Amino acid sequence: MPDSLGPRLKVGVVVPSTNTSAQPELDALRPDGVTNHTGRMVIDDDPMVDEPGFDHVMHGIRRSTRPAIRGVVGCDPDCVIIGVSPESHWEGTEAHGRVLDAMREAAGGRPVTMSPDALNSALVTHGVRRIAVVTPYLPVGDDPVRRFFGDNGYDLLRVHGLGMPSPAKIAHISETALRDAVKEVDHADVEAIVQVGTNVAMARLAAAAEFWLGKPVLSNNVVLYWHALRQNGVADRVRGFGSLLAEH
Repeated sequence: MPDSLGPRLKVGVVVPSTNTSAQPELDALRPDGVTNHTGRMVIDDDPMVDEPGFDHVMHGIRRSTRPAIRGVVGCDPDCVIIGVSPESHWEGTEAHGRVLDAMREAAGGRPVTMSPDALNSALVTHGVRRIAVVTPYLPVGDDPVRRFFGDNGYDLLRVHGLGMPSPAKIAHISETALRDAVKEVDHADVEAIVQVGTNVAMARLAAAAEFWLGKPVLSNNVVLYWHALRQNGVADRVRGFGSLLAEH
């Protein structure tokens, strides 16, 4: 017998315990018959203003990711989303396959969606290579993001970091600040704007920005959920959160 509330798909989601944006945004994206089930990577809201601080936060995420996955697979989800961006980018393109394999093993062999694969798939779907990126980080966090997109062959024309000093503070970024950041990085030569960081609440703002810019504006949480749905056979078009979910 299928799950009574999630007969089409049960999605496991793991996020840092400091993250207050991913869970409500992903819940807003659910098609009928799909349910989300969230586990938490227990970390402290430590400063990440320099490389030692950022490394400390990343160490906490690495240490707690597998226990969080094991905690969420008890409800037998069909797939698992890893809802943290820096860990996905920090070790570089060559290490991504190894990291993804470790996440799948922790998930009992279930399909796993991480930001690098989801972002690549979204950008390929839109057919763009010349991009600008908005991040919530200080420069120490922007560097691995630059490396990720450069290593994957994108022309990264602009990066705008919003300079949040700790993981929990990322959720304090306002839509006004995001609007201004999008305006800052946009230019005629930019084919798409990408936002990274799953604790940034940008799903609705990204959709509005697409309307007035006339180009793709990709929110990290929307991209993750779109990829998980499509990779697991759910093709529903969900409107109100941008062209990726509404048209592809």
